[in-house]
Amino acid sequence: MAFESLTDRFSAIFKKMKGESKLTEKNMDEMLREIRVALLEADVNFKVVKAFTTDVKDKALGQDVYSKVNPSQMLVKICHDEIEELLGSDQTDINYNSGKPTVIMLCGLQGSGKTTSAGKLAYLQKNKLHKRVLLAALDVYRPAAVDQLKQLSETVGVDFFTMGTDISPVEIAKKAKEKAYNDHYDVVILDTAGRLQIDETLMKELQDINKEVHPEEVLLLIDAMAGQDAVNVANAFNKDLRLTGAIMSKLDGDARGGAALSIKYLTGVPIKFAGIGEKIDELEVFHPDRMADRILGMGDVVTLVEKAKEAIDEKQAKKDAQKMLDGDFTLDDMLRQMKQINKIGSLGAIAKLIPGMPTLTDEQQDRAKKEMKVFEAIVNSMTPYERRHPEVLKFSQKSRIAKGSGMTNADVNRVIRKYEQSKEMMKQMKQYQKSGKMPGGGFPGGFPGM
Repeated sequence: MAFESLTDRFSAIFKKMKGESKLTEKNMDEMLREIRVALLEADVNFKVVKAFTTDVKDKALGQDVYSKVNPSQMLVKICHDEIEELLGSDQTDINYNSGKPTVIMLCGLQGSGKTTSAGKLAYLQKNKLHKRVLLAALDVYRPAAVDQLKQLSETVGVDFFTMGTDISPVEIAKKAKEKAYNDHYDVVILDTAGRLQIDETLMKELQDINKEVHPEEVLLLIDAMAGQDAVNVANAFNKDLRLTGAIMSKLDGDARGGAALSIKYLTGVPIKFAGIGEKIDELEVFHPDRMADRILGMGDVVTLVEKAKEAIDEKQAKKDAQKMLDGDFTLDDMLRQMKQINKIGSLGAIAKLIPGMPTLTDEQQDRAKKEMKVFEAIVNSMTPYERRHPEVLKFSQKSRIAKGSGMTNADVNRVIRKYEQSKEMMKQMKQYQKSGKMPGGGFPGGFPGM
């Protein structure tokens, strides 16, 4: 995930500051020097780094906090506010029209994944923001792009608009907007042709579309892996189109994050959406405050709760939770809980959203996935009665289950042990509810798969 190394550096810096009894000119200069290096290594533009460290120092010096407040806590708060400001603060909302369609024009460089992002944006608007969406194909130079967008519209379940490849993109945009008005769509997304940075003809075409349909949003797709070149691209498009925002793709990858932290300050273009994966549902509304939390290692509980609400059946979850606390759950219930968690995301992605949780290595995540598959295979090889009463299993039955699941008797024993440990922990939690005394030891044996 982008920002991982930056998060680690900030955490180390703030940890070091915790050892200071008060904030002085000397230790603050040392801290700012480390922050400067961390930001530059994260590929943040040097102008942004200079402004950031200057603002942090000015705000710290402007407060009577040297002997009254924990230096680490104060600096975390100031750095959080400054990062949030760099990312766009409160300027990331979409300007939706009231009572008429909102036109979103999507543009970007050739090969940047713009058409795929148009499909992701349509999915988000329809399924998460509950908008009626029309996807319009304006890339008449690549018939494959029209076909791809049509397939994406079918996958997402939104309507698709095309006039073929022999009509001017300006005319298609005009007709798409008319259809959106006449048929009462909430949002129409215009997927324009990608251009090369030196392609003035296509840029003129984008300007003509802009003048003809007056979109409420002109969004530029930017690849987080592009680093500082992303700023140059944004400046080029913004000069001719007056961009209202950006979609930052590949924030789930190995990008150092510098483009995301630099682009708003240097171009005035705020990030409005973030691509966090290749799947159609892996595009998020961008929240600068939540991203600042993540960068500073504070987690993102709000996003975690939102993901849980989208993925989990609330009534079933409450029912299962009560059964767990009562110690009256079966292996079927335990398996269902694990599947519900998988719907939210990978264990690694979930861990990043929980404050204080250590980052899981790729090896740990792979091991967890493997063990969860083993757990599911073994439970599915049991009879309904055995899932409810695994304590009755004898050696011969365990051998049958192991053979049916392609596992070993030792694997079967581990699953049963996890189950028994979980029931024991739930009994302790029940006692805690009554006594107010927290049981020691945490989750016996860890979460299944860990």
